[in-house]
Amino acid sequence: MPQKEKENIISQTVSKYGGKLMSYIRPKVKNTEDAEDILQEVWYQFSSITNLSEIVNVGGWLYRVTANKITDKYRKKKTENLEDFVYEDEDGDFSVKDILLMDESAGPEIRMFQDEIWKLLFEALDELPEKQRLAYVENELNDKTLQEIADEQGENIKTIISRKNYAVKHLRNRLRTVYEDLNN
Repeated sequence: MPQKEKENIISQTVSKYGGKLMSYIRPKVKNTEDAEDILQEVWYQFSSITNLSEIVNVGGWLYRVTANKITDKYRKKKTENLEDFVYEDEDGDFSVKDILLMDESAGPEIRMFQDEIWKLLFEALDELPEKQRLAYVENELNDKTLQEIADEQGENIKTIISRKNYAVKHLRNRLRTVYEDLNN
């Protein structure tokens, strides 16, 4: 495929799907910057394809790649404090974390459940005082060490540990109903 034709296809695709993909991504991530990063990765992968004309359903391909990029982003995140919420299934143990990070191809019910849990998690985070929320989000979702957070904020490490512990206690209490629902 000639380079000019490829550039034209990419340009048209970005114009047609850019806003739609951003609307799809934004509710699934914590901030606009993450959504933009994911969209950029999708466009990079799309532009790296040698022969774009081989893609039968461009929209379907873009949404599948986008869903995979969102899942990849969450798999990289640490949510180990959700590990306490475990339920028994006939196949073994599953935690809320396992459900949150499960591949969306598992079905629409799982996707709906994932969206609901993420929504509840972010609602619970919004209830926290700013400094506690920041300590939790930076450590658990942005993969920063507690020492890095303390250094950035000019705080004592023990202060950051305390803030995060308060956040964890609040989240455990707030998400207790999810745990109980899973057990019933």
